[in-house]
Amino acid sequence: MKKRLFVTGLGGFVGRHIKSRLDAPNSSWQVMSVPSRYDLTDGRSLEGLWPEIPDAVIHLAGQTFVPEAFRDPARTLQINLLGTLNLLQALKARGFTGTFLYVSSGDVYGQVNETQLPITELHAPAPRNPYAVSKLSAELLSLQWGMSEGWPVLVARPFNHIGTGQKDSFVIASAARQISRIKLGLQSAQLQVGDIDVTRDFLDVGDVISAYLALLDHGAPGQTYNICSGHEQSIRSLIEQLGDIAQVDVQLIQDPARLRRAEQRRVCGSPAKLRQATGWTPETTTQQSLRAILSDWEIRVQQE
Repeated sequence: MKKRLFVTGLGGFVGRHIKSRLDAPNSSWQVMSVPSRYDLTDGRSLEGLWPEIPDAVIHLAGQTFVPEAFRDPARTLQINLLGTLNLLQALKARGFTGTFLYVSSGDVYGQVNETQLPITELHAPAPRNPYAVSKLSAELLSLQWGMSEGWPVLVARPFNHIGTGQKDSFVIASAARQISRIKLGLQSAQLQVGDIDVTRDFLDVGDVISAYLALLDHGAPGQTYNICSGHEQSIRSLIEQLGDIAQVDVQLIQDPARLRRAEQRRVCGSPAKLRQATGWTPETTTQQSLRAILSDWEIRVQQE
C-alpha cells in the first residue's frame, strides 16, 4: 500500500520532477491529487482540500526569486510565511498528524566568511534579503508547530539546484537557453551573464528530491538538514562546460542588470548531517545534469 504524499508547488520546477518520480510503479509514495485549485495566501481555499488525510507533506511552494523579493517584500512574506501558516492551520483542521517537511533554502545563512566553509547546520543564519528572511521565518513557524502539535516536522535547506525545466531567470538555465539559441543560429555568439566568477554548491534536482524522500523516511523530527553536494563550482566553469558540450564558442558579456546585491563570493555546504541520518549521496554528475539541461533547452527553444 503506497503512502499518501501531499506536495505544494507541484506545478513548479522541483514539483514537476517529484510528480514524475513518484508516478513510477516502484515508488513507495503516491502523490495526492487534490480536487480543486488552491491559493496558500487564501486560507479559505484550503478548506476541504484533502478527501483523504495525507501521511506526509512536502511544502515546496513559494516565491523563490530574490530580485522579486527585493521588489515586493510584503508579497514574498505573504506567500512564504503566511502561506505556510495557512497550510499548517488547514492541515490541523483536517486532523493531519503526519510528517511535515518544510523546504527552506541555504540562502538563510547569508554572508559566510570563507574561513567558515563548508557551511554546517550549526552556522547561525543571517539572511541578507527578504526572500531568505521569509524562508527562515517559515522554518521557525513550522518547527514551532511541530513542538506545539506533536507532529514530526523537519526542515530542508537546499543549496543551488539545477535540472531540466528550470526557468531561465536562473543562471545555468539562462546560459543553456542562450547557448541553445546560438547553436541553432537564433542569436549571435555572445552570452549575457551576471557575476560568474563566484562559486556555488550545485546539485541535480533529482538528487535533491532523493534527499527530501530520504528525510521523510529517516530524518529526525525537529531537525534541520543541508541538502548540498559538499563541493563548490564556479558558475563560469559550468557555463564553459555547457559551451563544450554544445560545441559552441561563446563570448561572455557581463550584463549589469544580472548582478545581484550582497553577492557571496564562495558557497559550499556540508551534507554530512543528511548523509549520516539517511545514507543519501548524490548520484548525478554535473556533466550528466548539464547534458540533460542542454537537450531540454534545444527542444524548448525550437518551440518558442
